[in-house]
Amino acid sequence: MRRRQQPPLPKRHGLDPARLRLPEDGDWATIRDHLVERLPRVDPARIDELLRDGGIVDLDGPIRPDAPYVPGGAVWFHRDLPVETPVPFELTIVHRDDDLLVVDKPHFLATIPRGQHILQTALVRLRRDLELPDLIPAHRLDRVTAGLVLFIINPARRGAYQTMFHKRTVRKEYEAIAPYDPALSLPRVVRSRIMKEKHVLAAQEVDGEPNAETSIELVEHRDGLGRYRLRPLTGRTHQLRLHMNGLGVPILGDDFYPVLTDKPVDDFTRPLQLLAASLEFTDPISNVPRRFETTRKLQAWTDPVGWAG
Repeated sequence: MRRRQQPPLPKRHGLDPARLRLPEDGDWATIRDHLVERLPRVDPARIDELLRDGGIVDLDGPIRPDAPYVPGGAVWFHRDLPVETPVPFELTIVHRDDDLLVVDKPHFLATIPRGQHILQTALVRLRRDLELPDLIPAHRLDRVTAGLVLFIINPARRGAYQTMFHKRTVRKEYEAIAPYDPALSLPRVVRSRIMKEKHVLAAQEVDGEPNAETSIELVEHRDGLGRYRLRPLTGRTHQLRLHMNGLGVPILGDDFYPVLTDKPVDDFTRPLQLLAASLEFTDPISNVPRRFETTRKLQAWTDPVGWAG
């Protein structure tokens, strides 16, 4: 296996620097000229500032502002971070040992850095707060979904634990709060074909061979609401939300289904009432059965007045 090249810049906020490989073909006189063309969204004045301050490096160290272009070379630098509204909820540690970290993620906190969510993500918070720079998630949850996420502490164990999720040998159980329909026959297994186009926020169910499967059970109901147990056998984007919506009982707080609504990123009210409640698997290293359970409750069920307000 080819070893990953160690970046010549240290992590910042728990994040590796960006690496840009310099194309073999090109007639740029300097690296600076290439970066200005390569990074059109970055103000050239900011590139000049980084070069002056030694913030852009190659394997030999900081690059001079007038450094000649080197075909096939590479440079590293830390991208400027977006301005983020702090997510005012804490991560809860459920389990920690030498290999694994299991946390209870709150609603509105993304699992990994992506788009406009960088520092306000579970991975960056945990790397920083627990001083675990090599921490990596074995899987992920949507930003709006709360509940259990398993992270890998020991880099040597990454392949074994990530493979469990790829092979779907981890038994996941979710809880959801949605309208109660007495005419809906449950339990049942829902199968459909889900497609998600790049750069399109919502996924959709389409005709064709099913690629998504969910077991859905009604646990209890009261006052027109139901508490549901969902067991996904596959892991398609927004699978649980689509399958509940397809049954006519969309999950409370869903801003995508049945209607896509534009909710401000700093609006932390009325979270999606979906919770990753348990993870169960046979440990691939020790062969010992493991089960982890959430410590969280869905507010629409425990405090419906507070949730609605």
